[in-house]
Amino acid sequence: MKIIDVPQTGKLGLTVTYPSRNGLIRRSWVVPANPQTADQLVVRSRLALQAQAYDALTEAQQDAWIAAAAQEQSRPTLGQSGPLTGLQLFVKLNANLTLVGEPTLSTPSTKPTFDPNIVNGLELTNLAGVIAIKMTCTGSSDAFNIIRAAAPQNTGTRRAISLRVLGELPEVVTGKADITTLYTAKFGAPVAGDRIFVQSFQMKDGWQTVAASFTGIVPAPS
Repeated sequence: MKIIDVPQTGKLGLTVTYPSRNGLIRRSWVVPANPQTADQLVVRSRLALQAQAYDALTEAQQDAWIAAAAQEQSRPTLGQSGPLTGLQLFVKLNANLTLVGEPTLSTPSTKPTFDPNIVNGLELTNLAGVIAIKMTCTGSSDAFNIIRAAAPQNTGTRRAISLRVLGELPEVVTGKADITTLYTAKFGAPVAGDRIFVQSFQMKDGWQTVAASFTGIVPAPS
C-alpha cells in the first residue's frame, strides 16, 4: 500500500518498503524467486571467486585497495551514498576484467580517461520479416565496449526491465555493428511492434563508464 513516511527502502521485519513513481510503497515481504539460471550462476561464481581472492592478498595489497576505494562513491540510493570498501572495489574491477577475459589485478589500477563512446544510436529494420538489430557507431576507442539489453517489451514501456549483458560490441562495418545474433541468442527473435532496449558502456582496466541507453520499436515488414 502507499504510505506517507520519510524516504526509505529495504526490508524491515515482515515488510518491504520502496519508492515508486506513485510514492512510497510498503508491502508484505515474500521470499524472492531464485530460478538459478545459467547466467545467474556464472555471475555469482565470478563474484565469489573474486571475494575469495581478496582474502588471499597481502595486508599491504588490501590496504592499497582500501585507500583507492575511499575515493570512489557507491551508487546513490534515496540521495545518499558512501565510499566503497576495499573488497567492493576489488570485486568490482576484477569481475569486470574476467567478463572480457582480461587478467585480474592484485593492486588497484589508476582510473583511466575514456574516449567518447563510439555507439551513438540503435537501428531496427524488418526486411520481409528478417529483423536486424544494429548499433550505429562513429569514431574510435581503445576501450572494451560492452552491450547489454532487455528482453522485448510492449510498445508502451518506457523503462528497461532486467538488463542483461550480451557481450562485446561486434566489429563495426561501415559505421554499424550488428548485434542481432547476440540479442536473439539471449532473448529469442523479436517481432514487429516489440520495443527494444539496448545499452552500451565502455570498460578499461576494470573501470567502466556510465551506460548510453537506446530504445526503438521493431517496424512492420517492408
